[in-house]
Amino acid sequence: MKAVIKFLVLLELLQQLGAAKFPRTELKLEIAEPCDSQKCLLPNCRCSDVKLGGLIKNIPQFVTVTFDDAVTALNYEYFDKIFENIRNPDGCSPSATFYFSHEYTDYTKIHKLWAEGHELALHSMTHGDGTTYWKEATVDVFVKEFGQQLETVEHFAKIDKRDIKGMRIPHLQISGNNSFVAAKHLGLLYDSSWPTTRYTSPPLWPYTLDYKSIQDCPIGECPSASIQGLWENPLVNWEDIKGYKCAMLDACIHMPNDSVKDILDWMIHNFNRHYSGNRAPFGVYLHSAWFQKGDNYYEAFKEFIRHLNRQPDVYLVSASRVIEYMQDPVDGKPFKSCPKKRERTCNPKMCQLRKIDSGEVRYMNVCSTCPGVYPWLDNPHGLKTKKN
Repeated sequence: MKAVIKFLVLLELLQQLGAAKFPRTELKLEIAEPCDSQKCLLPNCRCSDVKLGGLIKNIPQFVTVTFDDAVTALNYEYFDKIFENIRNPDGCSPSATFYFSHEYTDYTKIHKLWAEGHELALHSMTHGDGTTYWKEATVDVFVKEFGQQLETVEHFAKIDKRDIKGMRIPHLQISGNNSFVAAKHLGLLYDSSWPTTRYTSPPLWPYTLDYKSIQDCPIGECPSASIQGLWENPLVNWEDIKGYKCAMLDACIHMPNDSVKDILDWMIHNFNRHYSGNRAPFGVYLHSAWFQKGDNYYEAFKEFIRHLNRQPDVYLVSASRVIEYMQDPVDGKPFKSCPKKRERTCNPKMCQLRKIDSGEVRYMNVCSTCPGVYPWLDNPHGLKTKKN
C-alpha cells in the first residue's frame, strides 16, 4: 500500500521550509473521492452541485462584481462611482472584490477600498510571465507569490491580513493541486480561479474541495486531491451574443453594438440565466480596462448595477460574503448584520523607487514609510541591503 502524506503533515512540512529559499518539494496527497453528502456537512464541507439544498424557498440572488490586477489612481475613479446611491435590500452597502496584483498598485487606494467595506483578495506579487509560469508553478512558488503579497499589503496598505480571505491566479491558470494546497497553507478561505463552461445552465454553486469536484477544467489541470475546508468559488462562464463562452467579460469576443441599451440587454440576459434559474451566485468578472473598450461600456455597466438594485432580492456582495452565506444558508434575509465600516488610518506617502532586477523606476503610494527599493518577490518589504 502506497504511503500517503496527510494534509496536516503537509502543512507542517511547508512550515519547515522557511520563508527564504522554498526548495522544490514532491508531495503526495489523499485522492479526493466522490462526495458523500452524509459526511460532507456545513459549515466546513459542501459537495459540488447545481442545487443549494435544504428547505430554503426564498433563495437570495447574490451578485459578485470582481476586478483583477493593479488598483491605481486612474481605475479607482471607476470603482468609486459604480455603487453610488446603491443599497442592498437589507440596507447594507454593496461591495466588490478586488483580486489585485502588486506591481503598479497604489496602496493608499487599497486602504480606501478596504475602509469602504470592499473585499481585497490576492492576485500574486509578480503576475508571472504568461500562462506557462503558473501552469508549471510548484506549491512553493504559489506560497511565495501569494504569501509574500500578504506581507506586502499588510505593511504598505496598513490593513489586517486576516481580512484577506481569497485568491485568484493570473490568467485563471490552475495547475492541478498546487495552488489549492498553497491557499490552504496560507490560511485562506477560498479560491476563485476555476472557470466552468459545462455548469452554466443551471450554474454551479460554491463548494469545498474535501471531495472530488464535478466541475470541468477548461483551463489547466483539474485538482485531484482532497483539500479539506477550502472553498471554491467557481467562475461561471458568460455567453457572448453568438453563444460562445467567456470566463471574464474581457474575453467575450462577439459583443453587442456599442450602445447602453444593447450592452445592458446582453448583461441582463446573462444574469437571468441565474436569476430565473437555480439562483447560484452570478459573477461579473472583469478588468477595469473593459470600460474603455467603447464609448458606452461604463455607463451600461452602471445601468446594469442600477437594474440589479431594483430587484427586491438581489444582493451585491463580496465573494467571501457569499461563502459566509453558504456556510449557513437561511430562508429569506441572508445576513444578520451589515459588515462593519473600518477606520481609515493611512498616512499617504509617494515613493520613487527602483526595481532591483531591471533598475526601472517605479512610483509607489504607501500608507507607511517608503521602502528602500521597489518590493518584489523574496523582498516583500523592499528592504535595501548591501547587495542592492
